[in-house]
Amino acid sequence: MNPDPHAAPSSVSLSEIMTARLRLNGAIIRTPCVESSALSDLTGMRIFCKQEHLQRTGSFKERGARNALAQLTHEQAKRGVIAASAGNHALGLSWHGQSLKVPVTVVMPRFAPLVKVSRCRQFGAQVILHGDTFDEARAEANRLAEADQLTYIHPFDNPQVIAGQGTMAFEILEQVPDAEAILVPVGGGGLLAGVATVLKALKPDLQIIGVEPAHAACFAAGKAEGKPTRITTRYTLADGLAVAEVGKHTLEIAAPLVDRMVLVGEEELALAMLRLAELDKCVIEGAGAAGLAALLGNHLPDLKGRRVVLLLSGGNIDPLAHSRVIERGLAADGRIYRFDVLISDRPGGLAHLSSVLATAGANVTEIVHNRTFSGPDLSRVHVLCTVETRDREHIAEVQRLLSENGVEIASPSKSMLPA
Repeated sequence: MNPDPHAAPSSVSLSEIMTARLRLNGAIIRTPCVESSALSDLTGMRIFCKQEHLQRTGSFKERGARNALAQLTHEQAKRGVIAASAGNHALGLSWHGQSLKVPVTVVMPRFAPLVKVSRCRQFGAQVILHGDTFDEARAEANRLAEADQLTYIHPFDNPQVIAGQGTMAFEILEQVPDAEAILVPVGGGGLLAGVATVLKALKPDLQIIGVEPAHAACFAAGKAEGKPTRITTRYTLADGLAVAEVGKHTLEIAAPLVDRMVLVGEEELALAMLRLAELDKCVIEGAGAAGLAALLGNHLPDLKGRRVVLLLSGGNIDPLAHSRVIERGLAADGRIYRFDVLISDRPGGLAHLSSVLATAGANVTEIVHNRTFSGPDLSRVHVLCTVETRDREHIAEVQRLLSENGVEIASPSKSMLPA
């Protein structure tokens, strides 16, 4: 059965979230919310990290999935549920569906990460790959819900899911009772709506700040228009937040409660993921790193010296993708530098370049010669160099020494990710 998710009133009460917490007791991990001395020193704030990536399936999405599944009627549970998801919602439903013996069907786009497809199947879900976009997958899920009389569980615009996500706020208030601000990653808005409902009721002076990727700012667009507004999303490292249209329920609940919204860029997200891996030893996906990205991008300078909670909402990222993001973060941090130079194509030309780089203290990781497209001067050759550097000041020093030693930089100098 596929009831219209927009038919019910857009409200989730504090008592409903309190009941959800009791319902989830023992089924969901009470994740730590620990102070990070490294991130505190880095930002000039007292940073506390709510480690939702430690949930069994790697994200907070388990909370809403479990709460919705636990409230099915006997008949609904027997028939099963269906959802369209390419990520954490699918994993949460699959894991808790198996635990509650509820058949789960997940419709994913054909481009869905193989690791998530595999894990959902390991958890006992039926996975259907359909369409090239999430919208096509969702349309197929709706069709199957009607045809097979399955209950459709929306990943965010569902009051039971919202209530489940909101249970996290009770834990945070117990773990950091003197928190002054909380940064919430925002995609469709389910987490923000649930957490804000609790926090504004129990600690109204706490600042609630939503963080979205600039490439997929659907909540900010809906808030500005006063209604869900479809946007065109672009690729973002925070793929878990890449939603084209905010939910009706989530917008109506969260818009009056959130104090402000912040948009973060891709370099800020990459740098945040690098810092979390490097300083806090956490593998966090782009969505989970959004809060730290806002701080590293200096979007919230007024929080200096304050007690700030970051929601590390998930850690489900493919290891190969994570390594590429780390490289991008290193480039954004000025610790990888790539440049194209013209050198003599005679004995000693490359040795001279290597000598200059050694003098500069830049460690060479890759050198590629290009004779074919080096222009009409056959005595010279393009060399594409990638080096490890300390920071952007070190890059400037490398550029200066190259220039002083007669090495011509052929392309605009900039820090960039190796191909």
